[in-house]
Amino acid sequence: MASRDGDRAAALSLQLSQAHQELRRQINEIRTALGHRRLGDDALVAHCLAFCAALTSHHQGEDDGMFSQLLRERPDLTRTVANLVEDHGMIASILSQVRELADRATESRGPALEAIGRELDGLAAIMESHFSYEERTISEALDDGTPDTDWPDMVFRFGMA
Repeated sequence: MASRDGDRAAALSLQLSQAHQELRRQINEIRTALGHRRLGDDALVAHCLAFCAALTSHHQGEDDGMFSQLLRERPDLTRTVANLVEDHGMIASILSQVRELADRATESRGPALEAIGRELDGLAAIMESHFSYEERTISEALDDGTPDTDWPDMVFRFGMA
């Protein structure tokens, strides 16, 4: 049975990486669309808000589920988890700014969309650093056989299309 649990944990590590890849894909798609104005303004704003909701849901699932479970099993990860939660707070602040700009974009169009693009550029860089760190540190813990409870759906299935 321990081998099976270890296999499941390794699958969770892979799912974490895949969830991050999907979030990377989403933000890059929005940034490209903003840069080339491939979609109408309202569609861009809608995609942007959907991405903000997906990233928020992913991080809430980590904070409320995965990290709590990991710390029960691996208290040695306390500092790592604290760093990741701090990152989540910083990312949440940027997402709040993006949502505010998205609200303005429905009224003012161009200038707000350019500001959203700048915020998303910065967010993409922070996300990359955050995801890379998380995958190096947390994936290893998942691969070591940390059991899952009910948190995987919150972390891995955050409304991906």
